[in-house]
Amino acid sequence: MKNYTSYATVREDLDNGVVSCVELTTSYIEKIKKSKTNSFLEVFEQSALEKAKEVDAKLKSGTAGKLAGLVIGIKDNISYKNHKVSGASKILEGFEAIYNATVVERLLAEDAIIVGRLNCDEFAMGGSNENSAYGNVLNPIDNSRVPGGSSGGSAAAVREGLCLASLGSDTGGSIRQPASYCGIVGYKPTYGRVSRYGLLAYASSFDQIGPLANNVEDIALISEVISGKDAYDSTSSSRELESYTKALKENDNKKYKIAYLKDCLDSSGLDTEIKAQTSKLIEQLKEDGHTVEGVDFPMLEYLVPNYYILTTAEASSNLARYDGARYGYRSPRAKDIETTYVYSRSEGFGAEVKRRIMLGTFVLSAGYYDAYYTKGMKVRRLIKEKTEEIFKEYDFILLPTAPTTAFKIGENIEDPITMYLQDIFTVHANLAGIPAISLPLGEHSNGMPFGMQLMAKRFDDAKLLQFSNQLMHNH
Repeated sequence: MKNYTSYATVREDLDNGVVSCVELTTSYIEKIKKSKTNSFLEVFEQSALEKAKEVDAKLKSGTAGKLAGLVIGIKDNISYKNHKVSGASKILEGFEAIYNATVVERLLAEDAIIVGRLNCDEFAMGGSNENSAYGNVLNPIDNSRVPGGSSGGSAAAVREGLCLASLGSDTGGSIRQPASYCGIVGYKPTYGRVSRYGLLAYASSFDQIGPLANNVEDIALISEVISGKDAYDSTSSSRELESYTKALKENDNKKYKIAYLKDCLDSSGLDTEIKAQTSKLIEQLKEDGHTVEGVDFPMLEYLVPNYYILTTAEASSNLARYDGARYGYRSPRAKDIETTYVYSRSEGFGAEVKRRIMLGTFVLSAGYYDAYYTKGMKVRRLIKEKTEEIFKEYDFILLPTAPTTAFKIGENIEDPITMYLQDIFTVHANLAGIPAISLPLGEHSNGMPFGMQLMAKRFDDAKLLQFSNQLMHNH
């Protein structure tokens, strides 16, 4: 079976009878079974092969959807009816989804084949996939390194060719940072562009579902299918959806105004090679006729603290529902209401999740609410306003996706601050609710890839994908 890296070639071979959906799905399932990276928590063998048969029949009769034969994995925090979903946490061990997430409904309606659920940091909290209750995911390029997180399984599986594309969720960089560490494309849409219905919530005003793939064309196609208003998610936008696939074919050589944040390039934690290659890309863009200018963003040092104050507050509220009373894990030591709560949560949640719940509970507590949470909300507004100011003058903001390449497993696990600072360049987009993408444009002398990140103003997703595609083809 040929190693497919784009949906266009898959579809061509399906239409020409070179391969069938059943053969394709079977070959992916065999590959997953042989893989040593622990990126899949479960293969949905039966339902995937049933769907493949159904899609083969539709291809014959000419009624197949936009994504016919696209074999895709979903992060283990997205509900797929009658399939297990656990958020990679012991607290939801054995839990089966009772409804489909809107993104799953939309993928299935266009004949995508969902092959299994992907490992991630527990409840999407982490940047290395070392916080899963079901073991680390290994970076397929170098097994001694992390794949990034929290969508580590989603990135590793695409890189290893275990599925053609995957869905992840991005709260502060959880799609883009693993895409950077694994050398693929990862895209976080504008907040509200994709429904969050059926996503296990971490921080509701930050979370956004998005795709990971080998190229921008596949990202655009999948995004077009999963985006749009949803009656089940009141935060989803009713703004008209542009055709991303059409946008990719237009304005091929349009010249843009691009800003880079001087403070980011001068950041002390930024790897010197990543800095040098970012500067080189800036020069190349100028040579290509784009206007690229450095701008001040004095709020850089506030991004990570602001992000952790607000997201932990939302997490402590969202995760209150896992109480051992209604579903999921219940401690065998539980005797009454109090011990049901205390033991079930203590045994069911991992250390990082507990750390964030406690931080969030502190931030929201009576004596500290104004000092932390209220102030955090004000700072978030300032970050958003400052960002919008930049977009009045520029089309895009360019910066590295992460300050380093993938680090070694265990290297940062004892130091939460170092771990949190890996998010320094990615949390910005979630705080401001803007779209952002990581493009695999960098190669480090240590043999690892790294991503360059582009951000655009809210709902400029089509323009962002169009320019990203141009960049991928030109560099």
